[in-house]
Amino acid sequence: MIRPVRLAISGASGRMGCALLSLLGDDARFELVHAVVAPGSAHAGQPVFAGGTDSLRYAHDWTHAPALDVVVDFSGPTGLALALDHCLAHGKALVSGTTGIDAVLEARLVDSGKSIAILRAANFSLGVAVLTRLLREAATALPGWDLEIVEVHHSRKQDAPSGTALALGKAAAAARHTTLEAAAVYSREGQTGERIDGSIGFAVVRGGDIVGEHTAMLIGQGERLELVHRATDRSIFARGALQAAHWLAGRAPGQWQLDDVIASPV
Repeated sequence: MIRPVRLAISGASGRMGCALLSLLGDDARFELVHAVVAPGSAHAGQPVFAGGTDSLRYAHDWTHAPALDVVVDFSGPTGLALALDHCLAHGKALVSGTTGIDAVLEARLVDSGKSIAILRAANFSLGVAVLTRLLREAATALPGWDLEIVEVHHSRKQDAPSGTALALGKAAAAARHTTLEAAAVYSREGQTGERIDGSIGFAVVRGGDIVGEHTAMLIGQGERLELVHRATDRSIFARGALQAAHWLAGRAPGQWQLDDVIASPV
C-alpha cells in the first residue's frame, strides 16, 4: 500500500488555506501533518479540525514541524520565506500561490530550484493551465490573426486586468516571439486609429459575484476562434494546488509549472 503524501499548509487560516482544509478531509492521497498561521493569529494552538479526534493544532512557525513531503503555501511574502527556509533545510518540495513578493525573495526562489522542487502559479485552475497551453498553440499557428483577451470578475476585485489575463497575454506574446510589454493594449477610447498589427488587446468587465471568466479571441478575416474558461466555484484553485502538490512530492529539484502537471498527471 502506498502511504499518503505528508502535507503541510503555510497560511492555513486564510481563504485558500481554509479551502484546502475543507478538501483534505475527503482526500485519501494526503495526510495533513502541519498547519502554519501567522504569528499572533487567534488560530495558533487551536485544533485544526474542530470537533474531531485529530490532535493536530495550528502552529505559528516551523519549529516543531514533523517529517513531511511537500508544503503548500498561500500565505504572504513573510510566510513564504519561512516556508522556503524549512523546505530548503529539509530538502522538501514547495508549491506556492503567494504573490506580491520582492526582488530579493524572487531571486531566492529561483535559486532554490537548484536544490528542491518548486512549483509556483498565480492561478491553480487546471482548466486555465490547459487554456494557456491551447492559446500558445493557437497564437503560434495563427500568427497574423488579431488577439483580444476579455476577462470578467466580481465587483469587488481590485486589479485589472486580472493576473490570469496578463499571464495568458504573456504566453501568447512569447509564442509570437515578442513580449507583453511590447504588444499589450490596455485601453481604447476616443479616436484610437486602426488596430496595431500584432498587438494584444485587453478588455475588462466587473460585476456581481462572478468568480472568473477568461476568453481569448483570435480574429481573422471571415472567421474567429474563441478559447473560453469559466470558473463557477472557487474550490477549483484549491483542487489544482492539491493536484500540483501530489504531483510534485518526490520530484527532482527544479522550477516546475502547472503545464508539467497537466502534461503528465500521474
